[in-house]
Parts: sequence; structure tokens; C-alpha cells
Amino acid sequence: MDIAEVTEVLEEESLAVSTSSTAEAEFDAVVGSREDMIMDAEFQVLKRNFMDRYYQEFKNTEENKLTYPAIFNKNLSFIEKYIENQLLDGIIPCPNTKHHRRALPEPLRYS
Repeated sequence: MDIAEVTEVLEEESLAVSTSSTAEAEFDAVVGSREDMIMDAEFQVLKRNFMDRYYQEFKNTEENKLTYPAIFNKNLSFIEKYIENQLLDGIIPCPNTKHHRRALPEPLRYS
């Protein structure tokens, strides 16, 4: 690649960044705050403790055990409660619900 080609690529990338919409920036902010939350050390410790408590229930077979749905539901409840507590405590920003829903792509919106 010569200098002209590099300059052209950089200009194209700069144009792409500068034309991103406000909606994309809002979406990035919403997703970024959730990423920060799940990468937090406290969440990682809680998740690890949960896995340590239940990992022996899982075997490397094709057969599903009847305990799997209960463990899944406990995990889902654990994650939902953690997110709710983070939002209520103001540790992560709590977006306006309508604004938050608009920032998400259609398949990820909840009614």
C-alpha cells in the first residue's frame, strides 16, 4: 500500500465515524454500560461462585437432566437481580425506558 492508498483508507474511516447517528451513539452507550456491569469484578466473583455451586450437575453426555431447567432459571434470576440492583443503586446509569428501547434493535426490544 502506498501513501495515497493509506490516506484514502484513513479518510474513509474518518468519514464513517463522523457520520454515525445519534441513535448509534445512544445504543453504544446503553450496551457499553451493560458491558461494564458484566465485566465488573463483583459480578465475575458472583458468577464464579454460582458456577462452582452447580458445575458438578453437568455431565458430558447428550442426555439432558431434569435439574438443568431449574439451574438455568436460578442463573437467570441471579443475573436479573444483579442488573436490577445495579440500576436501583445507581451504580450503572439507568436510561429512560422509552429512550433505552429506541436505542435497541427491533428484535431486542421488550414490550
